[in-house]
Amino acid sequence: MMNVKAMRGELYLLCATLLAGVGWIASKLVVMEMPGPVFIGVRFFVASLILLPFCIHHIRKLSLKQILSLCGVGLLLSASLQVWVFAVSVTESLSEGAFIMSLAMIIAPFVSWILFRVKPNSAFWMSFPIAIIGMLLLTLGNGWNVEQSQIYFLLASMLLSVHFVMNKRVITNIKPIASICVQLFVVGVSGLAFASMTTQPEFEITKTLVFWFIVSAVIATSIRYLLQTVGQHSVNMEVAALIMILEPVWTLLLSVSVLGETVEMQKLLGGAVIIGSLFCYIKWSRRK
Repeated sequence: MMNVKAMRGELYLLCATLLAGVGWIASKLVVMEMPGPVFIGVRFFVASLILLPFCIHHIRKLSLKQILSLCGVGLLLSASLQVWVFAVSVTESLSEGAFIMSLAMIIAPFVSWILFRVKPNSAFWMSFPIAIIGMLLLTLGNGWNVEQSQIYFLLASMLLSVHFVMNKRVITNIKPIASICVQLFVVGVSGLAFASMTTQPEFEITKTLVFWFIVSAVIATSIRYLLQTVGQHSVNMEVAALIMILEPVWTLLLSVSVLGETVEMQKLLGGAVIIGSLFCYIKWSRRK
């Protein structure tokens, strides 16, 4: 029975990574018609309301200190997503962005070292140079050719790594689904506030926009996080982490098949090296 439960959990996580990849495609298609800050605000506000019935009883049990802490890390996530959505709006390669964003897992130990003097393990020092090589392969085209979107994806990845570190310290004794719901709500409200305080271009609400927005908010956010939360309950951490690094792979496959993107062999190799560095980091971190 345990094997069946674990297999079901792995399937849920696999579906969650696929939906995350779908989210990249939907986001790109939405921000072609809707301003990024507005999209982030509405998307995550709607997603949090959809998740609310599944975790309202857990949220009611949270102390004021826990809620304020979740709001704080939610603002970090919001900052990362605002930078991310700008990068999505200007990039010509979603898959490249997804590979760069996946670096957050390896940047996080470095952030923890700077903020809390927690020294990274040996797995970090072995994996980090591999990740750097992958990043160089992504950015080194004809000479040193760093694109604007790559800089913003890397900045978003760094902010996300800070969120990882702070979130890990905050979510002790908090149900994951409750933590996610509160943070998504904060992302939504802060995103709408940011959009209202800045000048945003007018946009027309079309059937295509509504369709891809629903895909993004409902399928790629709410359902994805539900699957991820349920899946992680019955799968050990190492297996879960290994499955979750498939997100940029799905994004690559979908961006090529749905958006018709072309990926240079060198950049494809760079993405593969980054995935390899994450795989090594996860496996080596488990060694005693």
